[in-house]
Amino acid sequence: MTTIKLTQYAKGAGCGCKISPAILESILSSNRIVAPVNSNLLVGNSSNDDAAVYDLGNGSALIVTADFFMPIVDDAFTFGQVAAANAISDVYAMGGKPITAIAILGWPIDKIPSEVAGQVMDGARSICEKAGIVISGGHTIDAPEPFFGLSVNGLAPIQNIKQNNTAQDGDVILLSKPIGVGILATAQKRGAILEGHQAILVDQLTALNSFGELLGKEKCVHAMTDVTGFGLLGHLVEMSEGSNLTANINYASIPKLQAAIELAKQGIVPDATYRNWNAYSEKVNIAASVDAMEAFTLLPDPQTNGGLLVSVDRNHVDEIINLGMEHNTTLTVIGSFIAKQNPILLIR
Repeated sequence: MTTIKLTQYAKGAGCGCKISPAILESILSSNRIVAPVNSNLLVGNSSNDDAAVYDLGNGSALIVTADFFMPIVDDAFTFGQVAAANAISDVYAMGGKPITAIAILGWPIDKIPSEVAGQVMDGARSICEKAGIVISGGHTIDAPEPFFGLSVNGLAPIQNIKQNNTAQDGDVILLSKPIGVGILATAQKRGAILEGHQAILVDQLTALNSFGELLGKEKCVHAMTDVTGFGLLGHLVEMSEGSNLTANINYASIPKLQAAIELAKQGIVPDATYRNWNAYSEKVNIAASVDAMEAFTLLPDPQTNGGLLVSVDRNHVDEIINLGMEHNTTLTVIGSFIAKQNPILLIR
């Protein structure tokens, strides 16, 4: 039987499918809600946050998000797992608990058997089960390229909601996963992934960011987001601009996949990396002591289901790191927020 390699049916991969930041801003510029038109809308599209948040009027907030993309791995079951974990992550990044999901599926029925789409759904259900939710419905279309994702709803006490634009001067910045999965995914698509690296890729892509729900309960956590298609570079810029601060980052401290560093040296870099760099390069200063080429390939590398990027009161950093260890989550200090200056992102 012929093995279906899903990545060969799509031009993009995972969150690298995102429209470039510059083009996205152009699309949304006339559609931004300057202020919530409904007082119950606590977080809308006036900021670049991970999800919308609606006040239910009983002290709780409804978190609403949607995320879908083209295959980032060849195996259908694994693709479903990755897409589900990535979509659910937006609820965790807001400090919430997911409660239900709706499937979004596009499938080229004339090219790939329908049973393969069923395997995608099976993979998504397995991740949703780990998150304690079910896929309660969905929508499908006949599409020229396969894509899949979820619309996810979550709940949280209003005081637990974390946004990406509420960091404070002096906060320490933590990251929960290494960067570089975009490079590994590109290597897989090109048939150049090294032995043993496939498991590293899949493990990170399918790991739930459920620790975010616990961070939502911590008052010392001032801001939070997850690192996805715009890379660590882009999401640091969003947090800095939204919070009117500058992020001062220690490049050596950033956790990186060694496999990604090796592959990048061979010129294996996602196309989205260049788009991300072009969008954000004027807002970053990289010190001469930093390996500029390595930083260029890793900082804008598009992540799929990437780590939580957390802004924490500097007096409670050890407390949060220890909490992470208790829940099998490694949090690494990568820098801090300081008073705003230009550029707003410093890599040292």
